[in-house]
Amino acid sequence: MLNRTADNVARATPEPLAKKIRGISDKGLAWLFISPTILLLLAINIFPLFWAIYLSFTNYRANRPNEVVKNLGLANYQRILGDQDIWIAMQTTAHFVFWTILLQTVIGFTLAWLIDRKFRGHAFWTTIILVPMMLSPAVVGNFWRFLYEPQIGLFSYVVSFVTGIPPTNVQMLSNVELAPWSIIIVDTWMWTPYVMLICLAGLRSIPEYIYEAAEVDRASNWRQFWSITLPMALPFIMLAVLFRGIENFKMFDMVNLLTGGGPGSTTEVASITLKRQAFESWRTGYSSAFAIILFVAVFGLANIYVKALNKVKQR
Repeated sequence: MLNRTADNVARATPEPLAKKIRGISDKGLAWLFISPTILLLLAINIFPLFWAIYLSFTNYRANRPNEVVKNLGLANYQRILGDQDIWIAMQTTAHFVFWTILLQTVIGFTLAWLIDRKFRGHAFWTTIILVPMMLSPAVVGNFWRFLYEPQIGLFSYVVSFVTGIPPTNVQMLSNVELAPWSIIIVDTWMWTPYVMLICLAGLRSIPEYIYEAAEVDRASNWRQFWSITLPMALPFIMLAVLFRGIENFKMFDMVNLLTGGGPGSTTEVASITLKRQAFESWRTGYSSAFAIILFVAVFGLANIYVKALNKVKQR
C-alpha cells in the first residue's frame, strides 16, 4: 500500500524529485507525511511552553521589549507563593471548581439515568438538553448577563415571583454574596449536558444480563442502583469529573464576560489574576511564573486523579 502511494506521489512530481521519492523507505515516507504536523505542534504548543518557562526566571516586560532582560532566578516564584492576593484567587478558583463539579455531576448523572429509561420522546429531550453545550461561551455569557439584569432580566422576575423580593433587589452580578453563584449557575447550565453524555455512555455500557440476574435474585430497584448501576458507571463519572475539573480550573471567559472578576475581587479566579498581571500590569516574567505554577498544579492533581481512576477501573 505504501509502495503504491510512493509511486503515485512520484508520478505527480518532477523526474529528478521522483527518483528520490521512489528510493524512500516505508518508514521514511511515513515520516515525510507526519513531519509537517509534528513541526506545527512543536511551533504552537511546545515552543511557547519552554519560552514561558524561560521568561518565568526573568524580569521581562512585553511592553518594554528593548529593556535589558535580567535573570531573577526563583524570585518570581517566591513572590507568587508569598502573595496573599494570589492565594485568595486560588481559593476563589477552588470554590468555583468544587461547586460546579458537584452540581454538574449530580444533575448530569440524574439526567443520564432518567434518559437511560428510554421513555417516550427521550431522543427529543436529549437533543433539547444538549443545546446549551453547543453554544459559544460568548453567546452564553451575554445571554445570561441580560437575564441577570435587575430591571429587565427574566431571572430577577422569576426570583421575585417565587420569593416575593422586589426584582430590583436581586443584584446577581453586583452583590458580593450572589456574584460567585451567578457564575456557578451559568457554568452548570452550560456544561451539565457534557457530563450527562459521558454518564449516559457509562449507563448504556452496562450489560442487561446483570440486571436480569439481579431480578432473579429479587433485588430491589434501590439495591440494583447501589450494587450495579453506580459501581459500573463510576469510572465514567470520574472521567467526567476529571475533564470538567481541568476545564473549570482554567475558567476565564465566563467570569470575564459576566463580572470581570468583580464586584471588587469576589469572583477573581486565577485566570483573571493571570490576565491582569500579564496584560494590564505587563509583568510578563511574573505572569509566566504564575502560569507555570498553575500548569504544575493542574498536571500534578490530574496525574494523582488518573491513578485513582485506574484503580477503580481495575476493580
